[in-house]
Parts: sequence; structure tokens; C-alpha cells
Amino acid sequence: MFFNKILGWFSNDLAIDLGTANTLVYMKGKGIVCNEPSVVVVRKDTKKVVAVGADAKRMLGKTPASIHAIRPMKEGVIADFDATGEMLKYFIAKVHNRRSFVSPRVIIGVPSGITQVEQRAVKDAAQASGAREVYLIEEPMAAALGVGLPVGEPSGNMIVDIGGGTTDIAVISLDGIVISKVARVGGDKMDESIMSYIKRRYNLMIGDRTAEMIKIELGSAYRFNHREPKTMEIKGRDLVSGIPKTFTINEDEILEALQEPVNIIIETIKVALENTPPELAADIVDRGIVLAGGGALLSGLDVLIKESTGLPVVVAEDPLAAVVKGVGKMLDELELLKKIAIN
Repeated sequence: MFFNKILGWFSNDLAIDLGTANTLVYMKGKGIVCNEPSVVVVRKDTKKVVAVGADAKRMLGKTPASIHAIRPMKEGVIADFDATGEMLKYFIAKVHNRRSFVSPRVIIGVPSGITQVEQRAVKDAAQASGAREVYLIEEPMAAALGVGLPVGEPSGNMIVDIGGGTTDIAVISLDGIVISKVARVGGDKMDESIMSYIKRRYNLMIGDRTAEMIKIELGSAYRFNHREPKTMEIKGRDLVSGIPKTFTINEDEILEALQEPVNIIIETIKVALENTPPELAADIVDRGIVLAGGGALLSGLDVLIKESTGLPVVVAEDPLAAVVKGVGKMLDELELLKKIAIN
């Protein structure tokens, strides 16, 4: 115990939100020190890493046959173990800047529906990248801590964390998750829905990055009648002629394209509410639902959830950083960490 305490003085402990779309790293005493896309580019022949993070994302869909761009996380879990290890190694080395001579203690936020095999894979990847001790905490709990919900009180707090690969819904009371539901739907599924819609409607092929750009610019979950729908000019490849082409789409079309993933999120929230004990459900009527994660930024989603459930809905102040801030709080509260960490 004393030895661990001494190690703690010399190492910079880290909290990591290992996301499908982005990886955020929080360093004790410094706050968020890294926020980069979860992308790794490797050479196919030598398996040597060419780029990680923001540099790698710029190469997505533009690499020659000899180079492979990988998104190592899929639906919140590790899809490519080696690439995840390389990515973690890169981020840990980047934020530590080789200053510390002691391996860090690392706490990682993971989806609440994660299996034991998937938990083992995350721990192994972190240890292989140089971590001394690895703790896992469930993302909805981390998000609730990150947005400042009173999770230790005997009252119901509902959090909906919409990430790149999953939507985690949880009702939390007395430092524990009472009810949790996971929908394997998030920002990535929204991008796929936009790509499918444009292919179906216009016979045009667009890439992942273009679909994400459309979602950010025009994406909405609710039709606001008081304003003109925004439009955007995009470029794609005509599937009939094979020739690149420019065309204009509007907000209403993207609203239609996003209906399926948005409806799955709404239905999963309703299922979680149906399974919530009555006393905690009564608290949620007063306190409402808190939205976190990148998906919470989708225009009108809060209004649609409010209409569908009849409950108050609040979007967290900084939804993208909610999980990593919550995991970061655990670096200073080791007693609470031991209580809520996944064994």
C-alpha cells in the first residue's frame, strides 16, 4: 500500500474515455490533455503504425492499397486488439511526454453492457501499453459523475450517454447502477443511415467523413417549423455513371435519414423507464433525464425525448467530455473508485 502511494507521487495517473469515435485522456492535476479520433493507420506488409488520432483520421478513405486505416473500436468495444494497444500506447506516451519514469495508474470508461471477455481485452490492451494498474468503470456512471449528478444520494438519476458506437442508459442511486440498457446505436449508425439514404435517394456514394460532416451541419431529430431548413452542398460519386458529382441536400432529408437510429434510442429510453422501480421513477419525474456524449449535440434530440416521455430533459454542459471528466474525478477518489469499478 505504502509502495503504491510512493509510486503515485512519481507517476502521472490517467483517466481515459476509450470511445468508438474519439479517445479522450485526462491527467491528474492537468485536466483533459488529449482529445483525438480513435483511428490508427498501419502498413499492411510490416504492420508498422503510420499515424494515430487526428493525423490518421485525415487519411480515412484516402489510403493506397499498402496502407490500412483502422477504427479499432466498434460499438464501444475492441474490434482490433493490436491496433487498440498501439493507439493507447501512442496516447499514453504523448500525454506523458516521457517525463515520468513510473508507469501510470489508468482508469478507463467502458460501456455498461460489456462482457467479461471484452473487459479482459481492454485491461490487457492498457497493460500492454504501459499501465501499472488498470481500473474499468461503466460509462453511464462516469458520465453522471462528470456532469455533477448526486450519484451517492438515495434518489434516482437518469443519464443517457450517446457515444459513437453505443447509447448507454442508466438509472443511478447510492453509487450504483440500478437499471441499465445499452443500444448498439450511436454516432456511427447515424453516419451509416445518412450514407444509405443518399445512396437510395440520389444513387450517390459518399464516404464516412462526408456523412459525419453532414450530420454535424444538418443533422436533427426534430422538425422546427419556425425556421427554414438549412441546405448544404456535398460531393459524391454517381453510382450509375461512376463520375464525381456535386449536389445539394437539406435538413429535412437528413431528419428523415436519421429517423431509424433516433427511434431506437427513444425506444431504449422507454424500456429503461418501464423497468425503473417506482420510487426512483418518481425522482426522475422531478429531476428529469440528462443527456451526455457526442450524440447529445444532435439538434432537437432533447425536444423529441421530452415529447416522447413527458419528462424534463437537460443536455450536459460539455457532453463530449462528460465521461472523461467523471473518470478523471476517480483519480482523486480512490475509495469511491474501489466501490464502483468493475471487478
